[in-house]
Amino acid sequence: MTRQVKGLLYFYITDIRFSLTIFWTILLSTLVVTITIAYFLLGDGNTEFYFAFPFAIYVYAGISGFLMVKESVPFSLKLGATRKNIFISLGLFFIGLALFNAILANTLQSIIVKLIGGTEIYTINLFHPAQLLGDTWLNRVVIDTSFLFFLFSLLFVIGLLFYKYGLLGGGVVVGALAVILLLGLTQGWIIDFMTNVFADVELTFFYQMLGVGVLIYCISFLLLRRITTIKAK
Repeated sequence: MTRQVKGLLYFYITDIRFSLTIFWTILLSTLVVTITIAYFLLGDGNTEFYFAFPFAIYVYAGISGFLMVKESVPFSLKLGATRKNIFISLGLFFIGLALFNAILANTLQSIIVKLIGGTEIYTINLFHPAQLLGDTWLNRVVIDTSFLFFLFSLLFVIGLLFYKYGLLGGGVVVGALAVILLLGLTQGWIIDFMTNVFADVELTFFYQMLGVGVLIYCISFLLLRRITTIKAK
């Protein structure tokens, strides 16, 4: 690993540390409030609370991937970093951040599940997609890492489109994706696809999703290799 890649990784980690701390502080505070309310409603058998770490970190991943284009790419170029090293360092950063969030979220979930079991607070349930195929710590980490890297890559590419081609170029792509999604929903083939996937889902599906995320991220190099510090309008 070159010194420039190491320097870029240090910059990305330092830059995101504040927002990551705020995100986890808010998420854990929300969880504490939810558990507290659930504890005081133990006598009400008709009330249940659901909390899901995955969906919160998925949203964070999408937003972060999009904002990395606006904040980190131009600054890296101004520092004199090559586009190839930016591509390599961001790829390593995304997979590292995805793995970090997945391990942290699911370690906390395992701890909280044991605490809830010990205190018999049965009015709160922690939900995770891994419950569809086998709710183990490793399965949860694999699923979350795959989803997170996929979202990092997808929103990063979309962010590059907006940065390089402006609102018109990015809007056309997002609009086309929205039209395809709406057509799929109205014609039913998206619903059928999702039903077939989750009816017989296996862990290999999430490895495939990780592979798709890698492919999408590789596409980003086509946009990065001629990118400048000047954002299109």
